[in-house]
Amino acid sequence: MLDDYTAALGSSPLSEQTQRTYASKVRQFLAWLAAVDDLYVRRGMGPASVARAELSSGAPRALSQRAAVRFLRAVEACPSARDRAIALVPFYAGARIAELAGLDVDDVRLSPRKGILRIYGKAEAVREIPIHSQLRRALSDWLHEARTGPQPRPPPCLSTSAANGSPSAAPTTSSPPSPNSGPRQHAAHVLRHTFATRLAQGGANLVTVAELLGHAHLETTRVYTRPTRQDALNALKLLDVDH
Repeated sequence: MLDDYTAALGSSPLSEQTQRTYASKVRQFLAWLAAVDDLYVRRGMGPASVARAELSSGAPRALSQRAAVRFLRAVEACPSARDRAIALVPFYAGARIAELAGLDVDDVRLSPRKGILRIYGKAEAVREIPIHSQLRRALSDWLHEARTGPQPRPPPCLSTSAANGSPSAAPTTSSPPSPNSGPRQHAAHVLRHTFATRLAQGGANLVTVAELLGHAHLETTRVYTRPTRQDALNALKLLDVDH
């Protein structure tokens, strides 16, 4: 069964990394299922009857308002226009790390007052994101820096490694430097979750949020409307009574 599934993954449009991840998870699931079946059989109950359960989970981790302010201040203090752009694309455009790695100069369309960012998502789906004013400034600075630097030509990819020029060498985290202590790592997926959470909890239409995130199913986006632990703590404060 696992061999058949792995072979089917090989002909899918998924990236090699995604295929490996899916195969690994299925392998773990089958091992777990075999252990459960063995338990049931040894207890005389026959193989386990396994049904999918809907599990409740909290919202994905996102930066708090205070942490977001600190993050943006650190980005603003960064001297590298390229690093500022890398840090702000997940925060202001909701890009995944793989999508960030694939961005090149042709995907950025800027004008004095607006702009469009073209993002290539999963299964080669393409979406166009209106560029936030703060992100527009960072991308404009990056393009200007690339064109006027020691080697005045735009690099093909925003987060390409200078060592080998391949998107696969892109960093796995966005790294807005701290003025005093060098780069401080913020995982790109946390910045993407922050983008989604602020939109969803701010009252944006979920269909719009799903399109901006590149989600194929609206249920995937609904997770950002789930209460966080801090939401629960804030709710309990409503019980406070002065006496």
